[in-house]
Amino acid sequence: MPAALAYNKQTDKPSWKRSSISSKKFSRSYEKEKNMADPMAEFNKKVIDEFRSNGGKLSGQFAARLGEKLLAGAPMIIVTHKGAKSGTTYTSPLVYSKDGDRYVIIASKGGAPENPSWYHNLVAHPEVTVEIGSEKFKAKAREVKGEERDRLFNAQAKIMPQFNEYQKKTSRKIPVIVLERVK
Repeated sequence: MPAALAYNKQTDKPSWKRSSISSKKFSRSYEKEKNMADPMAEFNKKVIDEFRSNGGKLSGQFAARLGEKLLAGAPMIIVTHKGAKSGTTYTSPLVYSKDGDRYVIIASKGGAPENPSWYHNLVAHPEVTVEIGSEKFKAKAREVKGEERDRLFNAQAKIMPQFNEYQKKTSRKIPVIVLERVK
């Protein structure tokens, strides 16, 4: 049996382990585990904590850093959703706009070539929990297409122009999702 480097989550250190799985596979696993502390995930957690402790308002370093990452003063919601494959519960801070009683979120991922994970999760499991300010409620997510998608994308991009830049950076048509309160 070959020995392979494995990552021990309990000791936070790599260790040698005998296994029938190839060392190449263990190396990839080690790299993945080692990098689990994603800086963006840690930042998002801090944003969510501040949002919840201040009734939906961000202040100080988070508001300033969000201004760099997204848009200063953009309205924010927290969406709790289920993983498309894993079923794990995830929470995502997202900027939004309104269309009547609906909340509009755009799966831009900053213009990356692929959609954000939360988009796939909402398509697979559209039942979500939304937090706006200090209010929390159940909602159903639905992707909009065609003219409705274009209208809602353009409306949000008008008040948050960075979304036009995101669309220019990618060849994919950035999805638009509406969140409708469940009554």
